[in-house]
Amino acid sequence: MNQMNSPLIRVGVFYDGNYFLKISDYYYFQHERKARISLEGLHEYIRHQVAEEEDVDVRLAQITDAHFFRGRLSATEARDKDRLFHDRLLDDILMNLGVQTHYMALKTRDGRLQEKGIDVWLSLEALELALHKTLDVVVLIAGDSDYVPLIRKLNTVGTRVMLLNWDFKYEDFKGETRVTRASQQLLEQVTYPVAMHDVIDRGLQQQDEVVEALFVNQTEPAAFAPSTAAAPKLARPTGPTAAGPVGTLGMSTIKNLKNGFGFVVMPPNNLFFSYADLTEGDFNDLREGDWVEFTVGRNHRDEDCARNVRKVPAPQMSDGEDDYEPVSVHASAEL
Repeated sequence: MNQMNSPLIRVGVFYDGNYFLKISDYYYFQHERKARISLEGLHEYIRHQVAEEEDVDVRLAQITDAHFFRGRLSATEARDKDRLFHDRLLDDILMNLGVQTHYMALKTRDGRLQEKGIDVWLSLEALELALHKTLDVVVLIAGDSDYVPLIRKLNTVGTRVMLLNWDFKYEDFKGETRVTRASQQLLEQVTYPVAMHDVIDRGLQQQDEVVEALFVNQTEPAAFAPSTAAAPKLARPTGPTAAGPVGTLGMSTIKNLKNGFGFVVMPPNNLFFSYADLTEGDFNDLREGDWVEFTVGRNHRDEDCARNVRKVPAPQMSDGEDDYEPVSVHASAEL
C-alpha cells in the first residue's frame, strides 16, 4: 500500500535527456529496428512494468509527473549549428506529452561543450517531488553513478526506484567502439532494475504489443515526404565545384553513409553531414548515390560541411550531355 493509503500508485518519471537521446539514436541508427524510441510508448510500458512490480491493475499505475533534464545550446549557438529546428521539434514532442522540460546552458571547456550540474538538478527535483507529491515510484532513465545518492535518499523516505537501463556496444562512423552501460552501483541500489536492451530484443521477437509500441511509427507524414515533382533541367556547370562560402546552395550525390553520418560528393573535398542536418524525410531511407540539395555550413573545426540536406529527384540532363557534375550556387541560405 502506498503512502496515502490509496490503491493508486503515483509514478514520477525523470529523464537524463542526453542519456535518453543517445539510447534513441542507437535504436535509430545501429539496432536492426531502425526506429526512434516513442516517449508515449515508453510511458505506457512504464505503467505496465510498475503495475507488474507493484502487483496492481495497470489502471492504478499512473504517471503523475514527468521531467526531462538536458544541457542545451544558446539560441545563437543553436542557430549557427542549425539546431534550432531539432530543439523545437523535441520541445513539441515533450510538451504534447505533458513532460516538463528543464534546460541548463552548456559550457565550453577546453574547446568542447560540456554539460555540468544536470545530475544535481534532476536529483533535487526528484527528491522534492517525491516528498511533496508523495510519489510511490520514481522511474529513472539514466546510467550514471552520480545518481546513487538520490536513490539512497529516496530509499530512506520509502519511495521505490525503478531504473530503466541499457547495455550495448557498437562501432561509430569513425570505427571507434562506443559502449553504453549503467553503473553497477545504480543497479545494486534501485528497487526495480529493468534491463531494457533484453526487454526490447525479447519483446520484438515475441511481437509483444507493449514493446512494439516503444518505437515511433515509421510511416512518414505527407508533409515530410521527399518531393516527387520533376526536377528542373540543369546544365553542366562550367565553373569550379568547390563548396563555396557559408550559405552556398548545392546539389550533388551521397558518397558514403554509415551510422547516422554521411558524405556528399563535392570536389575537392567531400562534405560531411549527419542525421541532424536532414530537413525532411528519414535518414534511414537515404542510399549511397541519392541526389540531395544542401547548403554549405561550417563545423566546430571551421571545415566545410553540408547543412539543411534534403533528398531530391535526380536532375534531368541538358541535350547532348552525358553526365552531371555537382553544382554549387552562391546564394543566401534564407532563400
